[in-house]
Amino acid sequence: MQRIVETPAGDARLHWFRAVEPRAVLLLGHGAGGGVEAPDLQALAAALPAGGVTVVLAEQPWRVAGRKLAPAPAALDAGWPAQFAAAAGEGLPVYAGGRSAGARVACRTSAALGAAGVLALAFPLHPPGRPERTRADELLGTGLPTLVVQGGADTFGTPSEFPALPAGHRLVEVPHASHGFGTPKRAPLTREAALELLTAAVADWLRP
Repeated sequence: MQRIVETPAGDARLHWFRAVEPRAVLLLGHGAGGGVEAPDLQALAAALPAGGVTVVLAEQPWRVAGRKLAPAPAALDAGWPAQFAAAAGEGLPVYAGGRSAGARVACRTSAALGAAGVLALAFPLHPPGRPERTRADELLGTGLPTLVVQGGADTFGTPSEFPALPAGHRLVEVPHASHGFGTPKRAPLTREAALELLTAAVADWLRP
């Protein structure tokens, strides 16, 4: 099911993957270089409803409008509350998150919106090759239970580069995986296995 949601940044399109007997909702935004078709987002949408979690993939206004470049962080944040409110209309706990830029939005906004927790997939700790431009404060300051799932070869920050996480934060590494959770052909972990590891980690974190 799809639903158009009006936001101050333009219309967003929410893609719903409903659980038969839902106990929670997971709202996920995509990255700055792609959309809701990202393999990690699609894997979660396919796997989690069977465990009672309705997944909502949020297609951001700039993508709905056909633009190729994401706007500034302030514009991304401005469009998120209306999307969160639509997901919260189910009357269930809402976990907010996303991949890459979508993870940053969730980290910055979730506490104020009343989210139950934050899921950060491929958190862009820094631009590739620029570790001094860290965004760790966004991740460390969520104020909520937070799960980070990070590829072991992510050029935006490998798990070993992350600072010590506060209580309530958890970091799961997907070995050999890139920023998009792809793996090299010669790696002992296939892309399919990497995505299975990712979905299992998220399902475990969301388990009551």
